[in-house]
Amino acid sequence: MKKAVRLYITGLVQGIFFRSFIKENAEKLNLKGFVRNLEDSRVETFFEGNPDDVRKMIELCKKGPKHSEVKKVEEKEEKFQGFKSFKVLHI
Repeated sequence: MKKAVRLYITGLVQGIFFRSFIKENAEKLNLKGFVRNLEDSRVETFFEGNPDDVRKMIELCKKGPKHSEVKKVEEKEEKFQGFKSFKVLHI
């Protein structure tokens, strides 16, 4: 059984390699989906894969990379979409 989740991450999360941190860790956990900056200064992520790995990734998102300051993580269950890779998207 695969799990899919969308996160909206609020705080100091843009301009500090946050998306690279997300992509690197998602690929280590063999998760598929995407990460992108939003115009309102949040970061949106979509992960799908093994439920345990998705949970590990959510915990990593709550901490963020070294210079980030995660204030809030909104989590929304999603339908599995069958992404083939993990990408950094640009608005």
